[in-house]
Amino acid sequence: MDRTVGIVGLGIMGGAIAHNLVDRGWRVVGFDITTARRAELALANVVIADDVGQVARDAPIIMTSLPSPVAVEEVAQEIANSGQSPRIVVELSTLSIADKLRIEAILKKAGHIALDCPLSGTGAQAKNRDLVVYASGDNDAIAKCADLFSDFAKQSAALGKFGNGSRMKFIANHLVAIHNVATAEAMILAERAGLDPKMVVDMVGPGAGGSRMFQMRAPMMVKGAYEPATMKVSTWQKDMAIIAEFANDVGCATPLFTLTRPVYAEAMAMGLGDQDTAAVFEVLKRTIARDPGSAVVHRK
Repeated sequence: MDRTVGIVGLGIMGGAIAHNLVDRGWRVVGFDITTARRAELALANVVIADDVGQVARDAPIIMTSLPSPVAVEEVAQEIANSGQSPRIVVELSTLSIADKLRIEAILKKAGHIALDCPLSGTGAQAKNRDLVVYASGDNDAIAKCADLFSDFAKQSAALGKFGNGSRMKFIANHLVAIHNVATAEAMILAERAGLDPKMVVDMVGPGAGGSRMFQMRAPMMVKGAYEPATMKVSTWQKDMAIIAEFANDVGCATPLFTLTRPVYAEAMAMGLGDQDTAAVFEVLKRTIARDPGSAVVHRK
């Protein structure tokens, strides 16, 4: 088996995945437009390519982890224009279904196989291989990626037709949005009740009221420290918009999710865009201080 894999996008998620794959014996050929990221990953024994075309030449499987549909589409076009024999392109980013289908069409026209494989987990979880791969598309291609997935994630599943991976990711992120804000509200309630916040984290997290978001983000709220971000508020705003569009497309009301959106918007307005989404704690704290009777933020 050829244990060479390409990664385009060596940011928080792609960089962590690259580290784990190198540690498990993969030859990782990576590319990123940021000089600092290329230099950092070169020190971790990632082979840094000159461009996307070189990644396509050297790797039979290419993973893309990029911040915007424009960036993913540009990379897909570069892979399509590389003139290489069929490659499996594993798209890890969180994008709308329409964006994913457009990228699949670009790659398919050039003879490549696109897989829609968004990830459940934060950058911090990626470092610990604590990710879930929501794989969708060609089943044979997914099977060829099984060993790859197992070396950077704890779980993966083939979910059927291309696009189902994204649909599953939207459901997961819907819950993340709610659990994160619920965690902030619970921690403020605990603070007002005079409880030791650290004790609340220790005792509530493992119990019935705990969640992965509580376990990850409540400690950040206790410290009031939201950097380095495992998920920036500014990036999360993009994901929130995608989920809202998805829910509208399938005709499903999401009242709890809808209530969280103004909280994240207020975090942006407070200049917290580059901080972790746990910073919604600061939004609710300020809102409650201003109006103890309500934590609802009326910003759109």
